[in-house]
This record gives sequence, structure tokens and C-alpha cells, in this order.
Amino acid sequence: MANELLLDTGALVSLLDRGQRRHREFTDFFETWTGQVVTTEAVLTESTHLLGRVSGGAVACLDFVLSGGALLVPATADSVRRARDLMKRYADCPMDFADASLVVLAEDIGTNLVLTTDQRDFSIYRLAGRKRFRICI
Repeated sequence: MANELLLDTGALVSLLDRGQRRHREFTDFFETWTGQVVTTEAVLTESTHLLGRVSGGAVACLDFVLSGGALLVPATADSVRRARDLMKRYADCPMDFADASLVVLAEDIGTNLVLTTDQRDFSIYRLAGRKRFRICI
């Protein structure tokens, strides 16, 4: 499982909200991506909150996941512990829980591909302390 694409909040919001500056860029990318897309409950929660300002946005976000747009990977006690440790380590960024959950998921499934608008932070984060993320846009 090394070619999964992690879907971050900013990318998901940009993908679903036509009012976002980078909407077209993300829809174009997503239309050509043929691999598995994965995300976390933390990203879904953050995205539905942000899309709540758009008419039908929160429901569209849930429908996106329910229709197979991304595989939702649930948190476990171990993943939450690891996320907590990462948030402490990257406190100077600061790292939020959604980002931490994606780093943990990346480590768990062995991928470093991420679709995000947060290039600054994902260029700082390291997998298992060493490997860099590959930001797809």
C-alpha cells in the first residue's frame, strides 16, 4: 500500500467548493488521479465544518466520502496517541490534529503522497522522523 494519496482538508474543501481560488486546479488533478485516495475522520470533521458555510457543502463532503471519493480510515487509540506525540513534536508549527492524523496514516500505510493546500507544514513534517512528504500539487 505505498501509492495511496492522502487527502487533506484544504484540498477537499477546494475540490468541493467552487468559490475556492484553487478549485479548478484540484478538480483537474483529481480527475486524472487513478489510485486510491484516503483520509481521516479528523479531516472529514474539519472539512464539513469549513464547508458548512457553503449551501449544501457539508452534505456534499459527506456524500463525497460515501460515494467512494476517498476511503475514510477511522482513528484508533494507538493512532490518537501517535498523533498526540506528533503534535507535541511539531508544536512550533503548530500541527493540528487533522494534519497529525494524516501523518500517522501515512506512516501506517507506507505512503508519502499528499494532496494539500498546506505546503508549508507538509514540507516540514517527516514520516517516522526521516522521510519527506511528496506534495502532489
